[in-house]
Parts: sequence; C-alpha cells; structure tokens
Amino acid sequence: MLKIRVIPTLLWKGQGLMKGEGFNSWRLVGSAQQAVKVFCMREVDELVLLDIAATSESRLPDVEIVDELADDCFVPFSVGGGIRTLEDVTRLLRAGADKVVVNTAAVERSAIVREIAASFGSQCAVVSIDAKRNPNGGYEVFTHCGTKATGLTPVEHAKRVEALGAGEILLTSVERDGTMTGYDVELTRQVADAVKILVIAAGGCGTYAHMAEVLTDGRASAVAASAMFQFTQQTPKEAKQYLHDHGFPVRI
Repeated sequence: MLKIRVIPTLLWKGQGLMKGEGFNSWRLVGSAQQAVKVFCMREVDELVLLDIAATSESRLPDVEIVDELADDCFVPFSVGGGIRTLEDVTRLLRAGADKVVVNTAAVERSAIVREIAASFGSQCAVVSIDAKRNPNGGYEVFTHCGTKATGLTPVEHAKRVEALGAGEILLTSVERDGTMTGYDVELTRQVADAVKILVIAAGGCGTYAHMAEVLTDGRASAVAASAMFQFTQQTPKEAKQYLHDHGFPVRI
C-alpha cells in the first residue's frame, strides 16, 4: 500500500518565501534555505518549491536557487515555475530537482507533459492545476498564478494530462489558498475520481483533521500545506503521527 505523504509547499518570489491568501496579498515569510533545513529535520516526505512569479514575468526557472537549496534537501524535491521546454526541465534536474511541476505550460503547450514523461519517466512529471469555483457551482482551471481563465474544467484537464503521461496532479483550490479553513473536498473528489494517477490536495489546510478529511472524503493520495506550517505550531511530523493514529498509512 502506498504511504500517504505530507508535503510542505514553499512559494518563492525574488529573494524569499512568500505567502498570501487566494493567490493575493503576498507577504514575505522567510528564507527558503532555512525553511528547507527545518522541514528536512522535521521528517517531511517531500518538498515542493514553486516560483510564483516566473511565468508572469516571463522568466526562466531560477536554476541557481534550486542548486543552492538542493544541497540542504535530503527528501524528494519537486520544483516548478517558468518551465516551458524540455531544456528547462533538464537544467532543473541537473541542479538537484527530483521532479518538475508544470502548470501554465501544461495548458498552453500540453506536449511538454508527454516530453517530460518520455524523457525522464512519468514519476518526474507533476502537473499543477489551480482551480476556482464558478458562480454556477462548477470549477474552472486558471493559469499564470491564478490570474488567467482557461475555459477548462479541472476534470477534463486532469484526464488530458494523465493521458499525456503525467505521474501526479497537484490540485489547488485558489479560493481556499492561505485561508486555513480546510481543503475543497468536493473539488478534490471530482478530480481524484476521474483519474488513476495520484492527486495531491492543496489549498486551505489549517489542521490535521483537514488532512484526514480530504484523504477520506476527497480521496486524495497526498496532502500539501503551506500557511499551516508557517503560521502555526503544527508540524509535518505531528501531522503524520495524527494520520497514523487515525488509521492512515504513513512513514513514521
């Protein structure tokens, strides 16, 4: 049985880590290097680093910061932001990333997903899907850090990238992001039921109970969190202990 992973998400912009709410009101929250060191000491299963400004600013991935952080990272390290070509992916993997996370490129040039999977394996290709709820109750995929509507539903986009070879989906509710009010369980369940690949729930986690809820009712395969680990005393290690005590298979 696959183990449930608890994954801190680090949002990088410029010279430090940022955190906002609903992909807005960004504020500096600390050093990326210090965060990587602390999370590795706290026995996380994996780390995700996303450059939230690279695509909007038409920048290439920041290979130098990835290289620096990888020296202190002793768990699987997924990196995203600004990836457009297979050459970008190659540079990030050589710098120390274990997986790459593609968001905007998976919509605008979906062949990149197939290229990553064919060259480095599906386990290397993580597709990030940012979704907002419509007034009619449905969901729509947004790119460019939640600012550009695509007309796609999360379910149809998830099915497409699965067919292209994606190994995992990082699914974020834009409205719930940074609120610590709980994951969007309905959104997660819709996507998880539509695909066979792993779905990582993100956006809104504030308690260990929220993790248990989205794993059970949302049928997520893993949980990601950011604000919860940065603004409260809760830790990934305690999260895994809580999940273990409630019957979930985790690495203790």
